[in-house]
Amino acid sequence: MAARALREAGRRRGWAAEAGRRCFSGGTAVAERKEGGGKGVNLFTAVNQALHIALDTDPRAYVFGEDVGFGGVFRCTTGLADRFGKNRVFNTPLCEQGIAGFAIGLAAMGNRAIAEIQFADYIFPAFDQIVNEAAKFRYRSGNEFNCGGLTIRTPYGAVGHGGHYHSQSPEAFFCHVPGLKVVIPRSPREAKGLLLSSIRDPNPVVFFEPKWLYRLAVEEVPEEDYMLPLSQAEVIRKGSDITLIGWGAQLAVLKEACEDAAKDGVSCELIDLRTLIPWDKETVEASVKKTGKLLVSHEAPITGGFGAEIAASITERCFQRLEAPVARVCGLDTPFPLVYEPFYMPTKNKVLDAIKATVNY
Repeated sequence: MAARALREAGRRRGWAAEAGRRCFSGGTAVAERKEGGGKGVNLFTAVNQALHIALDTDPRAYVFGEDVGFGGVFRCTTGLADRFGKNRVFNTPLCEQGIAGFAIGLAAMGNRAIAEIQFADYIFPAFDQIVNEAAKFRYRSGNEFNCGGLTIRTPYGAVGHGGHYHSQSPEAFFCHVPGLKVVIPRSPREAKGLLLSSIRDPNPVVFFEPKWLYRLAVEEVPEEDYMLPLSQAEVIRKGSDITLIGWGAQLAVLKEACEDAAKDGVSCELIDLRTLIPWDKETVEASVKKTGKLLVSHEAPITGGFGAEIAASITERCFQRLEAPVARVCGLDTPFPLVYEPFYMPTKNKVLDAIKATVNY
């Protein structure tokens, strides 16, 4: 009942802000980023830039969540409330179900609802709202209504000391839900462009941010407004012996493994999936048909992880071209440990061992 009331409150806020507007929005053209003109920033700053642009370019956009008005625990929303006011950037109660319900109501009235769940580990109280309300809103109304303006941001993954309540990678749970898009960036430049595309996409998006990289990942990011296409993987290293696939913070591990494998004469092709749902099967298929071998790696536990879906799909598409079983290097099937985190993680050495085993199969 509380979630329903908050969802209705979101609708009422939408009615006040959007009187006379239609209850659904169309698609948004996606333009590739322009090279040059950027400066070195870290990932949380890139996210902050994207949120500034989203609020500045669309008066229907709102940003909210726990401590968001104060800048957020990771400082991703720093300066937003000062610039755009507390009516558009505001704190919420510590109630993830309520945050999601309010966001759905706000988005249903044609607004851009950008909700933050403080840690992905705590997104599960909002699971019912996201899965049974947001994802099905368009379908159950026969496309008469939708909440496509909804974007849920949440930091995920290991951070070195988070333990089992601040380190999980729950992306696979949401990949099983028709009607949602799931996006995970690997770097500041990707984070800004993909977040703006997610906010402007006409479908609800769950946007996972690798908190390990919030301050560690630094690169040049264009200052202007740009978007990167969703559902389009990127080949970030060409190779001929084996294809490696990952997303988010795991790409840094895979890059190091590729470099070490090259010293042993193994040429690895590395692909960043970027969007998990809907994912770019064609790019992965083309790579595997060239190399004949595939390795998928992610932090989430191996059983039921999204790597299993990739392995199954590519086996169906490339069975005659595969020269070895698809390898998976993933987290262990245990709660995320604190002191044993190095043993749990899919490390570079684990990836290297799997590369050697697959290439020599």
